[in-house]
Amino acid sequence: MSSRLSAALGDDVHITLIDQSDAFVFGFSKLDVMFGRHTFDEVRLPYRDVARSNLEFRQESVRSIDPERKRVVTSGGTYDADIVIVALGADLAPEATPGLVEGGHEFYSPEAAARLTQVLQDFRGGNVVIGVLGGFFKCPPAPYETAFMLHDFLTRTNLRAASRISIVTPMPKPIPISAEVSTAILDLLDERDIGHSHATWITSVNAADGTLQIKGGGTMPYDLFLAIPVHVAPPVVVDSGLTDDGWIAVDPATLVTKWPDVYAVGDITSAPVPRAGVIAEGEAATVAAVILHELRGGDPPPPFAGAITCYVEMGDDTVGKADVNFLSGPAPTAAYTPPSLAVAEEKSEFAATRRARWFGANNH
Repeated sequence: MSSRLSAALGDDVHITLIDQSDAFVFGFSKLDVMFGRHTFDEVRLPYRDVARSNLEFRQESVRSIDPERKRVVTSGGTYDADIVIVALGADLAPEATPGLVEGGHEFYSPEAAARLTQVLQDFRGGNVVIGVLGGFFKCPPAPYETAFMLHDFLTRTNLRAASRISIVTPMPKPIPISAEVSTAILDLLDERDIGHSHATWITSVNAADGTLQIKGGGTMPYDLFLAIPVHVAPPVVVDSGLTDDGWIAVDPATLVTKWPDVYAVGDITSAPVPRAGVIAEGEAATVAAVILHELRGGDPPPPFAGAITCYVEMGDDTVGKADVNFLSGPAPTAAYTPPSLAVAEEKSEFAATRRARWFGANNH
């Protein structure tokens, strides 16, 4: 969004991009790091590379947001804006599941995924459980991608026969809007002897005896627990008054909040779409188009359609995809393309074009 507005509006605007990190990491890169495809440093894209005459990056932490006055206070100063876009994402809350911090490993932050590289290298076989701990989470296919990539990893290290891989998730099926994609994923799990328990909640982790407590009774043993933690809105967003029922409500067509000229995109919103990077990209493009229309006039932009291509790692270096449309019709639709090396190359090109457009980066 920043690069698009910067290029379209030139010196008519001054854009300030604020992030507490000095670099951006694509969500899918976490698994690449975790399984040794790339190092953590290789997947980091420094924000300094987006700097332009009308676009300034500030590495600062957001301390408060006043949506009525459109004022943002950070660790480095106070910003009074004409337009505010909130894209702070969802925080991970491993502490929300008793015992997780002591007895498991979250892999949804880039730093944690990097630490797991060594954990996996030291693993010598046993019960591996991939657990989803909240009712919603970023990137719905990720638990399954993790299972397929872990199967390949353990096969390469001659530990697959000595290991049991299981997925436990409260979701009723892998991709609720598509029976075709869900069936394809389930068939691949069964082919690889990967266990899966859907509509199942893990309530706590007992590190002392290596068990997971299941809601409704029962336990599951584990030697290695890979967790997708409960997601919550950052406290600064909750304190701002922007949230309703824990998340920022937006007009799904324009992503504007209940305050004029204050928008929200990505995992922080309660828009009726999944939380995923490609969704956030589409929302950001819509907000950019809305702002350009407000500033330059012309025909109003079309509403956000929730139309995305979702790439899914399916093992053996192959990738499948689902072309999904969430909001244009009476019900969401999804067209499935089976996994292949050709789609894997398409995913690689998808990432490369965005690195080049946003950061001027041509590597990986």
